[in-house]
Amino acid sequence: MRKARWLAPWRNSAQKPVFYHCISRVVDRRHAFGAVEKEKFRALMRVYEQFSGCRVVAYCVMCNHFHLLLEVPPSPAAGFSDKELLRRIGAISSEIVVGEVAIQLAEAGKAGTPELAEAARKTIHDRYTYRMHDLGEFMKGLLQRFTQWFNRTHSRSGRLWEDRFKSVIVEDGTAARTMAAYIDLNPVRAGMAKDPANYRWSSYGEAIGGGTKGHGKAARAGLVRAWGAHQGCSADADRWPGDLARQYRRILLEGSALRSAATITRSGDKSVRILRNGRSKSALARELFRDGEIPFARMLRHRIRYFSDGAVIGTRDFVDEAFLQSRNRFGVKRQSGARRLRGDAAAAAGFLWSLRDLQKGIG
Repeated sequence: MRKARWLAPWRNSAQKPVFYHCISRVVDRRHAFGAVEKEKFRALMRVYEQFSGCRVVAYCVMCNHFHLLLEVPPSPAAGFSDKELLRRIGAISSEIVVGEVAIQLAEAGKAGTPELAEAARKTIHDRYTYRMHDLGEFMKGLLQRFTQWFNRTHSRSGRLWEDRFKSVIVEDGTAARTMAAYIDLNPVRAGMAKDPANYRWSSYGEAIGGGTKGHGKAARAGLVRAWGAHQGCSADADRWPGDLARQYRRILLEGSALRSAATITRSGDKSVRILRNGRSKSALARELFRDGEIPFARMLRHRIRYFSDGAVIGTRDFVDEAFLQSRNRFGVKRQSGARRLRGDAAAAAGFLWSLRDLQKGIG
């Protein structure tokens, strides 16, 4: 989000994991993405994930926009080895380019004194590493590469995306897992699928149907990280089966239940009309556990504007710290950062907070 762009470099004082919910829409919001386009976008997303070191923990590619929940870990303090650099370059470049860089690195190692050799090596590394572990560079590379492919494939030219992508900072823990579920439920809210597992171009759909290796494994690893980063849980796909998978599916199923509204007939009797597609209550009853209400699950059936325009989402302390770190960006009358969620997001009020005070009723 342009208004939150200045928040991107912010790191919380506790150095807890920080995630970013990124959204971008195509120009004029035309239905540009069919199955082929969605597959290509996902493939390029994984390519840039391998190159940049940014981790996709949840995603959903829709017909005219996409959602990404990204983690941007810091670069290694000791830098990259030549082998690691070449591996990353190989994710986005041809073998010829990788070979040329390998030759340059070998020649740099012979550049006179050890100090000169290291300086020459660093120059080569710097040509690539500035694009790694950086949110803006990840999104720039992904969107540019996809635009080039799309324009070439469809014999068109010009801009594909609406201005710059929007981003919201998301705290680990409840905020991250709620955002992941919100992203995976996009196809259900749009009426494109009744069960989020049936939508192929999302983190959950890929985690369920993507196999034990490759991108299916990467999708499961990302959701594990979104779910347990606050507990020190790494992106380990082997942790997905069992309780974690069941708990996440339960939230998604509850969030995908049919939405209905009552209308009053002239006789005064009530009739029910369905507003959104989703799973019936009987279908849910066969699959859901019955050990209590799922926090925020009903909220996730709605479009929550805070999740795209809230600037920072997390606990009150987390949002207040972001506010203090950037105090000069706000007016002198504003005394605190955290704003209570309202409208369709009211179910999370008191647990999640936003940096922006959005209009009540919009969500």
